[in-house]
Amino acid sequence: MADSSAEINALVVDATDPERLAAFWSEVLDRPIVGRTGPYVWLRRENGLVLGFQRAGTSKSGKNRMHVDIASPDPAAAQRRIEGLGGRRLEGYEDGGFLVMADPEGNEFCVIPTGPVDLDDEGRAHYLDRPPGR
Repeated sequence: MADSSAEINALVVDATDPERLAAFWSEVLDRPIVGRTGPYVWLRRENGLVLGFQRAGTSKSGKNRMHVDIASPDPAAAQRRIEGLGGRRLEGYEDGGFLVMADPEGNEFCVIPTGPVDLDDEGRAHYLDRPPGR
């Protein structure tokens, strides 16, 4: 019997400017751009996963149905760095939720703290390794 298991090999993001978007994510994730194939730009594969950017004929519209969470020991510092690279914080997410950001083409992603996090039923984060109010 053939092995029918499957695994995620790549995450590919549609982009109007894949070079620009790949450069942004390369800086955010500290993964160099390692290749270009047709309409694709690829970042270095890590932990078995590669991140690619595909030229698309249209710009993003609407909310992502899937998003990336990136972890940082200091989400506030990560936010400042991401904003300096051309990302932005998205408004409309209530206090206690994750830090929701957008890349230069509007693709949403979250910056989460490293370490344990507990969530209530509304998705608000309760950081288990920090005293209240921090």
